[in-house]
Amino acid sequence: MRLRGRKGIREEIERQQELIILDPRELKGKWSEVFGNAQPIHAELGMGKGRFISEMSLKHPDINFIGIDMYDELIRKSSEKARAAHGKESEQGAIANLRLLLFNIEHIEDAFAEGELERIYLNFSDPWPKKKHARRRLTHRGFVEKYIQILNDKGEIHLKTDSQILFEFSLNSFADMGLRMRNISLHLHAEGIHPDYVMTEYETKFADKGMNIHRCEVVIGSQALEEHLAALKKQQSL
Repeated sequence: MRLRGRKGIREEIERQQELIILDPRELKGKWSEVFGNAQPIHAELGMGKGRFISEMSLKHPDINFIGIDMYDELIRKSSEKARAAHGKESEQGAIANLRLLLFNIEHIEDAFAEGELERIYLNFSDPWPKKKHARRRLTHRGFVEKYIQILNDKGEIHLKTDSQILFEFSLNSFADMGLRMRNISLHLHAEGIHPDYVMTEYETKFADKGMNIHRCEVVIGSQALEEHLAALKKQQSL
């Protein structure tokens, strides 16, 4: 996949050092220092044009958000979305709880230390439909093992996709690794879209066409699992 960006795009993103980070490897283990607080950190891997991560950071100021993509043009567009979402105070300077990373997700373990993230979002990742490309899917065991390493005791993975192939593959991948899943949906917006729900660009387009959106949450951290099992036990006792 190649994206054709306008001339001078690299210079434009290099001027936004308060928001855009070009070499996150230097900050591994230091993300709380980057944000200047100990709030939970959520990361979207493959953020596209950045609508989801921008709106989430605005909606949840008590959480730090990191959007990651490997294409200059998408980083530029995401920075525009972020500044538009956060208003005039963000037009030139930093956005307190948001950073955008120009980085290849294949090396995600080089950008974050063990237990540094609390949640990972995988929104409409490339499904790589051919079987020979299965290892490139972001829910392949090779990737998930890296996510487990960098997620903390409350760690979770939230997956959304329009691809039935990727969703079935992902459920099997998580199950084969012995991971607990919850809130599995084969048609997320079947009963309409909740007004507080934050959607990606792809999701809006697919939902408008009536296409099925598949979603699930994967419980990774020990504390998250303990809380999940306790909630199940309480529900069964009602």
